[in-house]
Amino acid sequence: MKRRIRALVMDVDGTLTDGGIYIGASGEVMKRFFVRDGMAIKHFLPKHGIVPIVITGRESEIVARRCAELDIRHLIQGSEDKLRDLTTALSGLGISPEETAYIGDDVNDLECMRTVGVAACPYDADQCVVDIADYVAKAPGGRGAVREFIEWLGDQL
Repeated sequence: MKRRIRALVMDVDGTLTDGGIYIGASGEVMKRFFVRDGMAIKHFLPKHGIVPIVITGRESEIVARRCAELDIRHLIQGSEDKLRDLTTALSGLGISPEETAYIGDDVNDLECMRTVGVAACPYDADQCVVDIADYVAKAPGGRGAVREFIEWLGDQL
């Protein structure tokens, strides 16, 4: 089935990362990202006119730096209502929820996943997320699930 996808919204912890949060005496010091996820975000999405958006419940300078490296211009951190933030971001870009793909891994992603045209998750996502996903990656969060989903989306376009 061919779909028109114009935006890909991504969660961070457990999706773009393995979900581990390393905190030292001065605060968060490290997150682990997978380089091949980044390659797909930076090179595949623009080629297909798909806008990358990151919405995360946490706030992190590390995430801001990674998004800058990947040319992700739409970053919402500290989200207390991901659905509201998703709706606002898409409205500002003139993109409908039906033209949007979303990848997340936990209960705070459920409303967004139910709202968009295509929802996905890493294979190690919470079971309630797996149950509603259109696509469940073979890879875990932070180990290629985002890349796998992006490649799958490419086959759907």
